[in-house]
Amino acid sequence: MSDPPEDLLRREGCSERVIAHCRAVCTLALTFSGSGIVDRELVRQGAMFHDIGRCRSHTVAHAQEGAAILREMGIPEDVVRVAERHIGAGLTADECSLLGLLPRDCMPQTLEEQIVANADNLVQGQREGSIVRLLQQGYHLKQRLRYRHYRLWIRMEAFR
Repeated sequence: MSDPPEDLLRREGCSERVIAHCRAVCTLALTFSGSGIVDRELVRQGAMFHDIGRCRSHTVAHAQEGAAILREMGIPEDVVRVAERHIGAGLTADECSLLGLLPRDCMPQTLEEQIVANADNLVQGQREGSIVRLLQQGYHLKQRLRYRHYRLWIRMEAFR
């Protein structure tokens, strides 16, 4: 990947607002990446590309759209999976089907995928928020989804 992530995002048609959000998520995600067991470069690339699908969709479908774009670009699969699995605290294949998406397991599995998903949950626009705000804004979600967000946050706080 020779072009800076911002240039690739612009070339795909992402707005400056989306690019600024990706930078903010990247900055926060890297604060969870100080441990020697975390691949910081994967976190950096995954965070910068997590919303590339917003150039095609501003719905939950943007994650799978982004994964398709990144695959077309020849981006490594571990980075692609970060983008594909960053929605909320993940989506099961059944949940994807119910949302009209491809029935793929989009639950963040690796530590790097979880770090980016958590950072994205906490960043609203370009500012870091709190788990309280996230849970309050998600009051309309089913309890199991809110609990999934909370469990992810708890696990990731151990790395900050």
